[in-house]
Amino acid sequence: MHTCRDCNQSFQTELALELHRDTCQKGQLFCQVCGDRFREAAATQDGWHYECPSEECDGEGIRQDLYHVDDVRTATH
Repeated sequence: MHTCRDCNQSFQTELALELHRDTCQKGQLFCQVCGDRFREAAATQDGWHYECPSEECDGEGIRQDLYHVDDVRTATH
């Protein structure tokens, strides 16, 4: 069994899991630099190096400037 780390849905094959990751709603990334939200697949071409897909933004690296949406907490005053 292969399980999505974002939504905990399980799949029979690794291929099915990889296809799911492209559409997983909980797998979205948030760029701390520009504030955009986008799929994880849009932020990488090789699966190892990540950067914000927005052409005007310099955000790069998961846990550097890019965070999973569920990891981002909003603060209220």
